[in-house]
Amino acid sequence: MVDRPKGLVIRKMAEKDLDDVVAIDTKVLGKSRWDYWLMKMSLAEQRLPIVSLVAEGDGKVVGFILGDASGYEYDVPENIGWIDTIGVDPDYQKQGVARMLMKEMIANLKKVGVDTVYTMVNWPDWDLLKFFHAFGFQKGPLINLELKI
Repeated sequence: MVDRPKGLVIRKMAEKDLDDVVAIDTKVLGKSRWDYWLMKMSLAEQRLPIVSLVAEGDGKVVGFILGDASGYEYDVPENIGWIDTIGVDPDYQKQGVARMLMKEMIANLKKVGVDTVYTMVNWPDWDLLKFFHAFGFQKGPLINLELKI
């Protein structure tokens, strides 16, 4: 782990960030998902620009967050926001990077009328559950359904 990144700035994600986002994701998951992130970045361009963010520190991207505001998808009203994914370079975790990304995301969602935010977390991912709990997230009314085929 390195010291807290110098000059940490949260900014809108740009196409030029693709390599950095893929590198962080690869460090976290242990495998590259280039095509997945290429698709995610192109979808992010169609969403509100204020909900696809990166954290830049030490002269490089050290974290990212992607989300959206609902437009009545799945019968969900427009006041609902979603956090799709959040990632921080393992060398920069536990230094407030994710907290800063989340605070900026929430502030941006409030600006467009969102008053409720959803996300999904794997049940055994206790660190991520604790992170979201610290922001006030609770179990919501939606039920995750699964069919193995």
